[in-house]
Amino acid sequence: MKGRVVEEKNENRLKLKRLFNHDGSSYIGIFLTCTESVVLLPPHASNRFVVDVERALVVKALRTTIAETFLNGCLAVGNSNGFLFSPYTQDSEIQRIADFTKGLGLKVRLRRLPPGDLMNAAGNIIIANDTVALVHPQLPEKTEDIVKETLEVEVHKGRIGGLKTVGMAAVATNKGVLVHKNASNAELEFLEDIFELPVGIGSVNYGVPLIGTALLANTKGYTTGDETTGAELRRIVDTLGFYE
Repeated sequence: MKGRVVEEKNENRLKLKRLFNHDGSSYIGIFLTCTESVVLLPPHASNRFVVDVERALVVKALRTTIAETFLNGCLAVGNSNGFLFSPYTQDSEIQRIADFTKGLGLKVRLRRLPPGDLMNAAGNIIIANDTVALVHPQLPEKTEDIVKETLEVEVHKGRIGGLKTVGMAAVATNKGVLVHKNASNAELEFLEDIFELPVGIGSVNYGVPLIGTALLANTKGYTTGDETTGAELRRIVDTLGFYE
């Protein structure tokens, strides 16, 4: 794993933009997931990588698997109120995350999606900030209720760029929502209405429209795949509100 830092003067402030890859892959959103306070990353993440991600997002990091895989970004999603996991997540993994968040003084709900549902990759089918979630349009009502109760959010169904896997098509924070560059005007208006935040289109990793595959962000910072261009960084910064 490696990282590089791009420095940019903004009046009297020095901003650090951290760009990474994970084991040679710049699609870090597949392997990591974050909230305002924590980031979950694979067990073999190097100490340097962990420290750099913590600094970029201003969070505490936990090395863990989810469902005995390294696909934390695909199989888990969370906000300041809770985390949702694949139904195949192990008891030991849930307990590790529970112990970690408790140690940080956080009160969060941890819950698996129901077994037997084909739509069980939580990070792929849900995007959420601390108040609103958008989910796969065919998500069962019982699962929708679990999302609402666990994350303490209003839940809406929809598509982004025509895609049902909304978790990979966008990233939402409490300041803004960056979405697939092919999102329609109707989709953008819908997202602005439900999130009540700025919504912008963009891409990552030199033109890839699946924002969630290579961007992690909260209100304090962001990190993205190391193939992301300067123009793409500008869209991230402007939409997610990192300029004062």
